[in-house]
Amino acid sequence: MSAHHDAGEFIDSDFQPDRPAACPAPPAGANAANRPPTREEIEVLVSEKQIKLAELKRAQEELERERAGLEELRRRQVEFQTGRAEILQQLTRGVGLLEEAELNSRRDTEEMARTLAEFRQAAQKVQAINEQAWTSENHSVELTRAATTVENARMEWNAARLKFPLLASAPRAAPGPAAAPARSVFPVEADLLQLCKFGLALNWPLVLLGACIFAALLWRR
Repeated sequence: MSAHHDAGEFIDSDFQPDRPAACPAPPAGANAANRPPTREEIEVLVSEKQIKLAELKRAQEELERERAGLEELRRRQVEFQTGRAEILQQLTRGVGLLEEAELNSRRDTEEMARTLAEFRQAAQKVQAINEQAWTSENHSVELTRAATTVENARMEWNAARLKFPLLASAPRAAPGPAAAPARSVFPVEADLLQLCKFGLALNWPLVLLGACIFAALLWRR
């Protein structure tokens, strides 16, 4: 028979005294979680919060700068659109006014050029009158022709004064120190026959027209 035996073979569990139940071991770190934080831990937490606040402040400042930039961009955009519409309206109105003024100015310039040419032509005709070349035979005809030339020039002058106010406000030429008196068209010592000849020379177109009308009335009868 073996001298060695299992110690549990002859042990009756009913005769074993009651043993206390084993208490479960506390979880690791339970005491650390329930304990209050230390001073060093609080300082670390405070430092972390300050860092986060600084980061949030920098982010806020960055957002404020972006917002200010967007506000400035919007203001410039509105100013650009308003200025563009305003200057476009002004330029369009200016183009219309200048085109009308240019057209009127061009029309006035053309009219002034025609009047200037007529003035020069009339001045040449008046200056071409040579009284020294008149003879006793053609005196009446030349005088009538010269008076007609002067009257036509006067009519052109009066018509131009109505068109151009500059001519109406032109100052009169000052008389010279020895201005000669105006020469009368009618001779002083002319007799009645000469006056009749002179009147016939001036009014011969009217006399001829009246004679033609009178002849036409007689012919119809």
